[in-house]
Amino acid sequence: MNQLVRHESFLVPAALVLRQRVIQAVAVALFVSAACFAIVQSLPGDIAFRIAAGRYGYDQVTAASAEAVRADLGLDRPAWLQLLDWLASLARFDLGTSLVTGGNVAGELALHLSGSLQLAAAALVLAFLAGTAAGTLAAFRPGGTLDRALTFWVSAARALPPFLLGLVLILVFSVHLGVLPATGHGESTNIVLPALTLATGLSGLFARVSRDAVIRIRQSDYVRFAATKGLGGRLIFIRHVLRNTGVTLVPYIGVQAIILIEGVVVIESLFAWPGLGHALVHAIFWRDVPMIQATALALALLVVLLNTATDLAVLAIDPRPRTSQAAS
Repeated sequence: MNQLVRHESFLVPAALVLRQRVIQAVAVALFVSAACFAIVQSLPGDIAFRIAAGRYGYDQVTAASAEAVRADLGLDRPAWLQLLDWLASLARFDLGTSLVTGGNVAGELALHLSGSLQLAAAALVLAFLAGTAAGTLAAFRPGGTLDRALTFWVSAARALPPFLLGLVLILVFSVHLGVLPATGHGESTNIVLPALTLATGLSGLFARVSRDAVIRIRQSDYVRFAATKGLGGRLIFIRHVLRNTGVTLVPYIGVQAIILIEGVVVIESLFAWPGLGHALVHAIFWRDVPMIQATALALALLVVLLNTATDLAVLAIDPRPRTSQAAS
């Protein structure tokens, strides 16, 4: 009976979260699509000329070729009509074709999305493992040598800009030592330097958050009560400290994952990594409107998806919402 109550107490708020996030996803899709279209239309320069330059190269672009592109793509139509066409295609889950390459936007988007997710996941795992391990160890001796070293690490990691750290890593590991490639994609070693660049600053934040959470939880009443019942230190750590630390860390991981995915533009460009940020920069430069809208839409929906996953994970590991639901 208790298992059934706990199961239902999770499903009810989870269903509510999913319903809210679906509504949010639809609203975000409409807003991002309209905003991107309006911004691109307001950019200076002739959009047809830029698209023609992306297709044929600047040396081959003439006024006639730009007019041909304008007529072929219907760029001379009213802007609101072009936006309605895009929204109608989006409702059919059709992202259209690239105005520059002529390729399927969905296929190109999937390739770049895969690259960004791989890079973000690798950086997040590295940062989480290194940061939480160091923070947990430092929490057992506050004010000790490791704790002081952790404080210096957090300050240094956050003060160093990621692009500067990336350049330093390229100089050390690629130029001088020659053990890792500076740019490229396709080999397992290509992801090491960009992932390490992103993970360094993030690991310091994970270390600080986990350190403070473990110290607070170890001083809590329920941990002290567990010790008075005769539970061993390892069992208390696994049953009480780890789980309640996770309640603090899971939302933080979700927030940092969002920042990580949206903030890899510079790192992807620096290491020539084919991700969403890299694709968005090139699409804006060539005024590739369908690619711009699809990339921005993917980034926005990723935010909604990560927020949803974070909310559900907190509901799953935190006993307090279940207890209140069961009581009601």
